[in-house]
This record gives sequence, structure tokens and C-alpha cells, in this order.
Amino acid sequence: MKLKEIDRTAMQAWSPARNHPIYLATGTSAQQLDATFSTSASLEIFELDLSDPSLDMRSCATFSASHRYHKLIWGPYKMDSKGDVSGVLIAGGENGNIILYDPSKIIAGDKEVVIAQNDKHTGPVRALDVNIFQTNLVASGANESEIYIWDLNNFATPMTPGAKTQPPEDISCIAWNRQVQHILASASPSGRATVWDLRKNEPIIKVSDHSNRMHCSGLAWHPDVATQMVLASEDDRLPVIQMWDLRFASSPLRVLENHARGILAIAWSMADPELLLSCGKDAKILCANPNTGEVLYELPTNTQWCFDIQWCPRNPAVLSAASFDGRISVYSIMGGSTDGLRQKQVDKLSSSFGNLDPFGTGQPLPPLQIPQQTAQHSAVLPLKKPPKWVRRPVGAAFSFGGKLVTFENVRGQSQQGAEQPPKHQVFVSQVVTEREFLSRSDQLQQAVRSQGYAAYCQKKIDASQVEFEKNVWSFLKVNFEDDSRGKYLELLGYRKEDLGKKIALALNKADGPDVRIKEEKQESEFLPPARGTFNISISGDIDGLITQALLTGNFESAVDLCLHDNRMADAIILAIAGGQELLAQTQKKYFAKSQSKITRLITAVVMKNWKEIVESCDLKNWREALAAVLTYAKPDEFSALCDLLGSRLEREGDSLLQSQACLCYICAGNVERLVACWAKAQDRSHPLSLQDLIEKVVILRKAVQLTQAADGDAVGALLAEKLSQYASLLAAQGSIAAALAFLPDNTNQPNIVQLRDRLCRAQGEPVPGHASPKVPCEKQQLPKGRLGPIAGHPQMPRVQTQQYYPHGENPPPPGFIMHGNMNPSAAAQRPTSPGHMHAQGPPFPQPQRPQNGWNDPPALNRVPKKKKMPENYTPPVPITSPIMHPVGDAPSQVLQQQPAAPVPPPSQPAFPQPHLPGGQPFPGGIQQPLGQAGVPPPAFSKPNIEGAPGAPIGNTVQHVQSLPTEKITKKPIPDEHLILKTTFEDLIQRCLSSATDPQTKRKLDDASKRLEFLYDKLREQTLSPAITSGLHSIARSVEARDYAGGLSVHTHVVSTSNFSETSAFMPVLKVVLTQANKLGV
Repeated sequence: MKLKEIDRTAMQAWSPARNHPIYLATGTSAQQLDATFSTSASLEIFELDLSDPSLDMRSCATFSASHRYHKLIWGPYKMDSKGDVSGVLIAGGENGNIILYDPSKIIAGDKEVVIAQNDKHTGPVRALDVNIFQTNLVASGANESEIYIWDLNNFATPMTPGAKTQPPEDISCIAWNRQVQHILASASPSGRATVWDLRKNEPIIKVSDHSNRMHCSGLAWHPDVATQMVLASEDDRLPVIQMWDLRFASSPLRVLENHARGILAIAWSMADPELLLSCGKDAKILCANPNTGEVLYELPTNTQWCFDIQWCPRNPAVLSAASFDGRISVYSIMGGSTDGLRQKQVDKLSSSFGNLDPFGTGQPLPPLQIPQQTAQHSAVLPLKKPPKWVRRPVGAAFSFGGKLVTFENVRGQSQQGAEQPPKHQVFVSQVVTEREFLSRSDQLQQAVRSQGYAAYCQKKIDASQVEFEKNVWSFLKVNFEDDSRGKYLELLGYRKEDLGKKIALALNKADGPDVRIKEEKQESEFLPPARGTFNISISGDIDGLITQALLTGNFESAVDLCLHDNRMADAIILAIAGGQELLAQTQKKYFAKSQSKITRLITAVVMKNWKEIVESCDLKNWREALAAVLTYAKPDEFSALCDLLGSRLEREGDSLLQSQACLCYICAGNVERLVACWAKAQDRSHPLSLQDLIEKVVILRKAVQLTQAADGDAVGALLAEKLSQYASLLAAQGSIAAALAFLPDNTNQPNIVQLRDRLCRAQGEPVPGHASPKVPCEKQQLPKGRLGPIAGHPQMPRVQTQQYYPHGENPPPPGFIMHGNMNPSAAAQRPTSPGHMHAQGPPFPQPQRPQNGWNDPPALNRVPKKKKMPENYTPPVPITSPIMHPVGDAPSQVLQQQPAAPVPPPSQPAFPQPHLPGGQPFPGGIQQPLGQAGVPPPAFSKPNIEGAPGAPIGNTVQHVQSLPTEKITKKPIPDEHLILKTTFEDLIQRCLSSATDPQTKRKLDDASKRLEFLYDKLREQTLSPAITSGLHSIARSVEARDYAGGLSVHTHVVSTSNFSETSAFMPVLKVVLTQANKLGV
């Protein structure tokens, strides 16, 4: 896409990469005239401002020069690290002069801008280049084979790289090597390129095309590979770009034929070696990949030729092209939209006429209406592939399970220095950030496995530094001890032994020890004597009324009188004698009248109304209330009362009391309420806080299972969420198995189900509730040496492929394994439905020719007509039976040498085993095209009563008798190279199935046989590592269907290896790759 435009007929040079802002210097081009026929010359500097949407570039300075230029470059000589405007402009003039300009002075407007100049050259200076390693060295080329090396520190005296080449010729291009600082290359229009070594001061190699039609117009070194260079031809008869490698400079390594007419200039991107610009007489500017020849981008240009093209050193996506129509255009290869550009061109045209009618009517013009175009015409697409500078050289991403996946592209160099494809290295590492969290989790899991809960709780008590934490773990520990309620009371501060001592001490303090002992002795004397008289008063006072009520048995009235006289003890004693109902009524009346501090407690204890204590007590006395519940509550109401007290603490208490509610929930065994209470009081974001909660939850759930015989696996919604968070944290630290163990099973929450699925897949276990996928085909173990079907492809009949039979067995005669030679009972059991073949692959037609070996003589086709035999006819035993089993070698002995045939799985139908004519089974099993011996597809062949179509005829049997019977063995191909045989044979089979030309099939058949030379060398391991590495690269290209890439690797292997080592199989492999590319398989 075009970004900027300058109306100049000039040579161009970009400012160095360190310079900011970006400048473009232009110098009037020599031997070119514009429409004004002006002979003046100027040197201008423009600033590239991509934030300005217009096409114009701002001119920073103009200097009127006395020379026109054939070449202009901007070197970074003496540039400071800040990138201020500096460096040096080097111009090649038309009279053999080289001028050095100071660009900073040109921009500042100074008149003295020339640093130095020298006219030592003969003729125009058309070639200039700056050494990127030593920026003070500049190479120049002119007529008469003149090449000078200029030192900008001592510009007066140039050096020469060596003696002039003969015959003398013009130097059209010159370039320093991008990797080796003392190597220089020059080229001339005759098509000859010379490489100079400045240390030896002589040319070291000359490169030329044998066609003698190569008129060199461009020369460029590979940015990364020191031995590779490209030459461009401006001859319309040979409009090519040749890529040469100096290690084998007899012919071009690659030829790019993308232009229709001669090429005028080339430029190789320093930011991406896979981008090579070229412009030619076909008015095209192409950006191609020199390694493959593919055109990645074609710039939208006009019909004018471009004679100079350059990449911007600082912005690798920007380039400039100078054309013969007097215009320098700046383009971007990253694409964009041309809508705004088109509108600006229209506005510029309209503004030149002003607002009035140009024809003098005085009426203003209406706004110009632009016809709307579809979006597909306004968008300019970028390169076909991302350039190197936008590709990520490295990257990192976290994956499930705490895995950190990183990648980097490492470009290796071979021993010869040739560039190798980048190696994409991916590293998967385990990242652990919470080591203390993992350590505590491991301790918890170990305690669960060993069931040492009490010891674990004691360890946590000893490690606790906060009193509340100690209390929590102490309460949890009590669940695993005897007399848990008594231990709870002790933790609340109520030990029975200590309480007895306190009561005894209190009594001794009140009465004194002597009074206490005296009272104990007189207790027996307190009662009235059993014998003697006493007065029963029936007076009208209270005592008399009580006496009368007792004498009549009216206990209720007597109790009422006692209560009325405030004689509470007498009332209670009489109520006991009056029965339970009266006692209960008396207790209620007593508690109604009593107003002491402990009345409500005594009321609750006597009336067993524990809910009253829990609901009405002061929250400051929550410990006393919990102690009362622990002492008196029945087991069926104990948990509910503890929960009720905990709820009051959470609801009505302050922050301190709210945290104490956890102790109530621990006593109740309520895991869900404990989780809710703990989550409110703790930091939810830190992993260790969650670890604290899970430790308590796990221990409490185990305690509930032991003490309350409840379902400890029951999980509420909140607990499931916390366990899910905990499992996620464990998984993020790499503990997949532990995360799966903590994840609850009896919940259907979508996030937990999804997490369980991911954990199971990460651990390689089947997901619970998901049926494992059924394998459509079971793998059958084949005996060693047998040719089985290639994975993923149905077994097809191979063309002219030799089979070897191990263990000393003899090959059966050709065509011998047919249905006509099977015993009738086995043939009768043969399934006739075509559906039985789906287990082994789709059916294929049998070849319509005798099934002989690839080297057997052809069978006779003219067979005398035989009479029709009865249907129950059994052919006699052929005379080849003694040959198949020599004397002393019984068929049973052969069978013993073979491994047992695998039993077919139940999902596959059992097929009849082929038999010899005498009822003897074949030794081993010979693989047939459908995986079953002697069972032809019903859709393609019919049983033949007279004999099988491939049965031995004529002299075929005699040939079998002459086969050698010695043992034929070959070493197995090493496992690391077995993929080569599999890949190449699979490719040949695909080509055979797609080819329709008989000549192509013959080529492929011959290639299949000749590749045995390669397999033999792989068996003997006689190939060099470079060749085997190249073969594996070709195999990978075949698997990726990248046959062009495989041919490129093939060319590299052939050119870098010994011909005698590869001549037996590499030409054949090239034929196969070429045919595969042509057939598109």
C-alpha cells in the first residue's frame, strides 16, 4: 500500500537504522531528464512522518549540487548513540567522482556541506556500499573494472581489493558480505560476479551463468548465510533471479522466474531473510521468498518501470521505489485501506479550482460525489505470511496444572555453514509458587492416610501462636478422645476435681473447719427421738390449718399454705410427698416468687429447658451456656442447641464473639456452618487462609464420621465451593492427584464437574460417568517379518513387493491360498454378508491376474476347457506337498515354530482359518488384502468350482519347485529409521491409487523396488548422519504434504553429500516426490 510520494527524478537513500526521525535523501539522477529538460542538480532530505495521512513528505532541506548522481547511500559513519542526525551521505557522480556530504549541515541550512570528494575513478560511479562491520570502509565500482576501497578516515588514498579483472568491464553492482567483514562481491553487466578476499588481496571465486545471457543488474548477499548471494538479470530473454551458494558454485542453487521481463533492481531485507524485493521492466514490484520462490506480495504500482528500490533500515515494513516517471513512492508491505487516500486525492483536485465555477458563471460548485465502491476493492492485503519482525521469537503461556509452556525458535547452522530451518523448541515446566501451602497440604494428606488425627491436632496446637487457634484445634482433638463432653467442659474451664476442691474450700471458709466437723457429728442427733410424745396443733393459725390439711390428705392445700407463709422448704418437701404433678406446680410457683441471680439457671436445670438458656443468656456467658448444654442436653438435641448458640454469637455478637461461634459449630459437628463462619472472619484471597479452613473441615468431617455416625461425605454448596477452590489451587501447583482426592464427588455443580473432568484428563484417568470411546479396530500382533497394514490405511495388494518368510519356512506356491483349496466345511461357514468386512477396511477388487510372486514367470492364459465337476468335489493333494514339507519336516513341526495366532476380539467376527488340501492349516498366517486368508470379497469374485483363478498353471509349479529353500533373513530396520520406510511406501501407494497413466505406474513400481537399496543401507547403518537427517526432513515434509519443501531438502542433501553414497536411491526418491507433487496426493 502506498504511504507517501515525492515528485522527483532522483536516486534515493534512507537514513541509518539508529537515526530518528526517519529521513529519505534524494539526489538528482544522472542520464535522466524530466519534462522541463533541466540540467540542474539538487540534494534534498525529506522526513517520513507516518502520522500525517497525506501523501506528501515534508522537505527538510535542499542543497543545490553541481553533480548528478548514479548512486547515493547514507552510511552510519560517526553516528552517536542517541541517533541524532549525523552519518555521511556518499554520492557516486557521473564523472568518476565520489562526494561525501554532511546531512546534519544540509538540514541545518549550512552552505559548506561537502566533507570531501575524490575523482580517482574512470567513468561514472554506479556501485557503492558501506561495510556494516567497519562503517568507515566504503567500496565503489566504475568503468574499466575499477574497484576501490575508501577509508573515510583517510579519504585521499583508496585501496584496491586486487588486480583488475580481465577483460576490463564496467562494475554495475558491489556489495559487502553481511557475515564476514573482509569479503566483497562485485558484478558486471556481462553476468560475471567476482568474490574478493581483502585479506589475500585477490579474487577467490568467480560466478557466472553458462548460458551467457545473464546481464547482471543487481547483487545482494544473504543476510544470515555467509556463502549465499543472489544475482538479478535485466535481459528480457532471461528475466530471472539466481541464488548461488559458493560452496557448490557450478550452477545456481535456485532460480526465481517471477518476472516476465528484465529485472532492474533487487533489495534483500535485513530484518527478514525470506523477503527479497525486485522490480523489473514488466512494471511489477514483487516481494518473494528466495528460499522457495513463492511471491508473497505484489505492490500495487502503475505502468512505469522502477529503476531503484530500497528497504527502510529503521522500519522494516516500509520500502521506497524510484520510477522513470519522475516519482519516488513509499510503500508498506503490511497492507491497509485506500479509502482515505482516494478521498484525499479528490479533495486535492477540487481545492485547486477553488469554490467557484472555473468557467466564469460565478456559481459555486456542488460537492463532488464519489461513486461508492465495494469494500473488497478498497482494502490492500498484507503479505501472505507474517514477516519475521512480527513473529514472536519467544513466548510463554500458563496451562492447567501449573504448567508453564514456553517456546523459542532456534536457528541452527550445519557443519558446512548452510542455514537450517528454525528449530521450534517447546518447553513444559512445572511452576510452584506456594511451597508452604503444598507442604501443609502434604502433611494433611499424610494424616488422613495414616488416620493419626489426634496427633495431627496436637501438632497444630503446639504450632499455634494465637490462643483462639489453640482452642479450635483443642476442640477438634476432643472428638477423637473418650468422654468428649467432659473434655469439652474442661476446655471451657469446668473440671470436676477442681470444682469439688473449690466448693470444699468455700464451705470451710464460711463456717470454719471445727464447726463443719461438729455439724457432721450432730446430723444424726438432729432428728427428733423416735419414742416420745409430740403435740398436733389444730388451732386456727397457719400451722393448725396445715396440720388439718395434712390429716385429711390435702397436700395441695398444705403446699399453698406453706407458700403463702413463705415457707418454701416445707412446701417443696410436702410437694414431693404429694406426687410429681404437685411437685411440678410447686416448682413453678417457687420459681415465680424467687428473684435470686441463679434462679433462671436453676429453673432451666430443674425444668430441663435448655433452649431457654441458649436463647436468653447474656452472650458474655456463652461459655457457661455451652457448658450447661454439654452437661445436660440429650444426644438428639445436643447438635441443635450448639448450632443455636453459635447462630446467636454470629448474629448478635461483636467480631470477637463471632469468631467464637466456630467452637459451637465444632461441638455440633456442623461442617457447613463452620465453613460459613470461618470464611467471614478470615482473608479469603490468600492460599494459606484457605489451607487453614480445609484442615479444620477435613478433621471435623472425620470426627463426625467417628462420633455421630453421620454421613461425613455430604457436602453443602458452600463447602463444595471451598473444596473446589482448594482443588484448583492444588492443581495450579501441579498436585493433580491431591486435587482430585479433595474434590467432592456427590455434587453436580457445573464448575466442579468441569474441574473434575479437567483433572481426570490431566492425570490420564477416565472421567467418571463418561464411557470410554470404543476402539473401532483392535491391534493384532503380527509375527516379526510379516507385512501388515499401515496404520490408518486399509491393507491393499502391493505391486511387485517381495515378502520374506522367517523361521526357515518355505514360501507357498503362488496362487495357492484360494477358496477352491479350502476344506468344504470351512468354506460353508464363510459369512456372505458384505458387512463383515468393515472391521478391516473398505473392500478392494482383487487383481484380475494370477497371484504369483513379483519375479515369477507369467502364467499361461490358454487353459483347456474342463468338464463341470460335482459340487462336493474335493481337489486332490498337489504334488508340491513334499516340496512344501520336506522329508522329516512334518507340518506340525512347522506349526510349533510359529507364535500362537491372536484370538480375535469378541467385537470382530471370527473368520475360518485357511487350510492346506490335506486339512493341514498353513504355518503362520499369510496376510491377504482384506486381512483374511482365502476369503475373497463377494462383490468382486465368485467361487470357482474348477479351481482358483490364480492357481498354478503350466510351468508355474515347476518354477516353485526350483526356488531355493535356504533361510532368507535380513536385519531389521532400526526403530528410529522405520518411519522412513513406512512414510515412503505409504506415499507410493497413494500415488499408485491416484495415478491413471500406465507409464507413471511403471515408474512408481520401479521406485518401490529400488528403494530397497535405501532400506538395506538403513539396516546396515552405513549412511552418514547428515543424509539420515535429510531423509527424516523429507519424511516430515511428506507427512505435511509439503512436497516442494521435500524437494528442496532433497537438493540440499544431494549437493552436500557423496554421490556414490546416495546415487542408488536419491534419484528414485526425487521421482516419487515429483509425482506426488504432480498428483497432489
